Amino acid sequence: MTPDAGLLPLLKKHFGYGEFRPLQQDIMEAALAGRDTLAILPTGAGKSLCYQLPALAREGVTLVISPLIALMKDQVDQLLAAGVAATFLNSTLSPDENRRRLDEIRDGTCKLVYLAPERLMSGDFLSTVRTWNVTALAVDEAHCISEWGHDFRPEYRRMKELRRALPDVPVIALTATATPQVREDILAQLALRDPAVFLASFNRPNLNYVVEPKEDAVTRIVSFIKSRGTDSGIVYAQSRKRSEDLAASLRTSGIPAVCYHAGLETTERARNQEAFLRDEVRVVCATVAFGMGINKPDVRFVIHADLPKNLEGYYQETGRAGRDGLPADCLLLFSRGDVTKHLRFLDEISDEAVRDNARHQLETMADFAESDACRRIGLLGYFGESWITDGCGACDNCLTPRETWDATVEAQKILSCVLRVKQAGGPPVGIRHLADILSGSRAERILSRNHDKLSTYGIGKEHSAAKWTEIARQLARKGSLTVEGGNYPVVSVSADGMALLRERKPVTLSRLMVVGKAAVLRAGDIECDMELFEILRTHRKQVADAAGMPPYVIFSDVALRHMARAYPVDDASFLKIPGVGERKLADHGPGFIREIISWLESHPRREFAPLPTSSTTPAAKPPKPAVNATAQITLELWRSGKSVDAIANERKLGFSTIEGHLAQAIANGEPVDPRRFYTAQEESEMRAALHGYTEESLKPVHNHLGGRISYGKLKIFRAIQEHTAG
Repeated sequence: MTPDAGLLPLLKKHFGYGEFRPLQQDIMEAALAGRDTLAILPTGAGKSLCYQLPALAREGVTLVISPLIALMKDQVDQLLAAGVAATFLNSTLSPDENRRRLDEIRDGTCKLVYLAPERLMSGDFLSTVRTWNVTALAVDEAHCISEWGHDFRPEYRRMKELRRALPDVPVIALTATATPQVREDILAQLALRDPAVFLASFNRPNLNYVVEPKEDAVTRIVSFIKSRGTDSGIVYAQSRKRSEDLAASLRTSGIPAVCYHAGLETTERARNQEAFLRDEVRVVCATVAFGMGINKPDVRFVIHADLPKNLEGYYQETGRAGRDGLPADCLLLFSRGDVTKHLRFLDEISDEAVRDNARHQLETMADFAESDACRRIGLLGYFGESWITDGCGACDNCLTPRETWDATVEAQKILSCVLRVKQAGGPPVGIRHLADILSGSRAERILSRNHDKLSTYGIGKEHSAAKWTEIARQLARKGSLTVEGGNYPVVSVSADGMALLRERKPVTLSRLMVVGKAAVLRAGDIECDMELFEILRTHRKQVADAAGMPPYVIFSDVALRHMARAYPVDDASFLKIPGVGERKLADHGPGFIREIISWLESHPRREFAPLPTSSTTPAAKPPKPAVNATAQITLELWRSGKSVDAIANERKLGFSTIEGHLAQAIANGEPVDPRRFYTAQEESEMRAALHGYTEESLKPVHNHLGGRISYGKLKIFRAIQEHTAG
């Protein structure tokens, strides 16, 4: 079956779309060809469809492993609304309902069956699964299988048992976020065989990233939310009590809000989540316990009232905004005090390696928050992806750049102070200690080490210790200072810093962040008749309440906006609206068409400019795929700046194997700097030895060079030459 002949009609019939999103078609083709597949797509890119649509195109049952009861119920509700036979089995069902659904599955009525891993592995349930006609296995939120991921679920580790029970059934694993280390763990834990790996850009072009200093946080959060009309959003907090306090403050300010955290009774947690999904409250104030099972597409903002522990968690949580592709804002309130609080908790971790890793991730998160660079550069770089333009035009640092100032004298004072401490002997010191020396502090730790006798003591009284601390951190981010160490990080002057001192180079730094400069983002918006849009939203809420389901299950905001600009008044035109399939036309079309006809009786049709095509939307260039999955992981580690040696050690693979992976990537068009592989002298020798040589085997060339240059370097040189010539 070709996609044009089979998948596209199914896509329109059930889901109401006439074309695929990037990579969806390739992923579906691989799945239908029976290949094991790993798909890493950002939130909102249509991951679920990658296994749902193939399930309709093949015989038998697609078994979906999903981590949360709320998530599987939500997805099944949406599938049923689209006319797709789907069901789930979990602990919420009565014995009679459970038996009824099992009978439907055995009879072949259901195309998709959702299960939690705990249920799958309970008792002899695997024996029951073997009796079903399972023809595909989908593992949703696959990062949960990795202990290196931010949502590790130990029960996911037992997926290998399912693979052994269904050895010939192809697997598709899907996740929205995974570092190279997590991806490799997914491949290993699921024992994927010669998998097709698809890695989309991690960029979410419709999200606007803003970081502000945390000053009077509650007042700022209230004003931010009130400025967004009736939009709904999520406020993340680091503790249960803080989430409760924030929800209470919002309600006092007239904003309908509930809280959500693991300490609430199960019924209250479910009730609060349902109220948010059904638009009965605008805001949910939550800990990180909230989110993975939330499929609400019209979340228009995510606020982090406290600093997340790592960038992966931050990316995942902000990714819950704007899943429908419409503009959404992500506000982070930052304070160094949050870093200190996190560090106290990390001190309680007994495993030193785990503690150091968590501390490193926290500092990376703090560096991202304090940075004056484009937010997308930091976010995408964390996942091994490069941003290809100078600025994204959708973050605070690009839209409202900070003022800069000449910090040449301050930089010289800090760098000189580090050197004076070193010359005085004794152990090195951290940034806060340096700041105290420069500002002339009389603290005991300064006096006890005779640092008040240094020539640099008190030479910076024009600034506070806090200001010196900020300056030092900026210098560290620029590479002039090196900060190293675990529990007590210490500072040294880098080679760049020494050059800066010797040559008296000018230094320009950025001013501190300010409150309230959140930029308004319109990229990806859909211009429409807003009055009609609100009428349609009201009608959608009434229909949803009557059906006992969230409004977005009826139609998304995107679909309503298209209705409010196209004014469809008959079945044929209504069916052209994105997101309208045959089942939704039959179930809901007449009511919405009546609302539109009624509106047009007293209002004129408005004309709107054509919507931009996807090709005009700014986006990061997706990483080019390597030849196979394991080479892809090597390539991403290489892109992050790691050497061949470091990658070989981290992956526990041979040096030549890593070089081979990189040679494959170069042959596929990956641009590289030859000097990261070999010297100019080695290049000259290889060029001479390979001149006129056309044989595939490199052994004669290796021998001719006396074994001085490895096979890997020879492969890479030849790949670079062939790619350049091509």
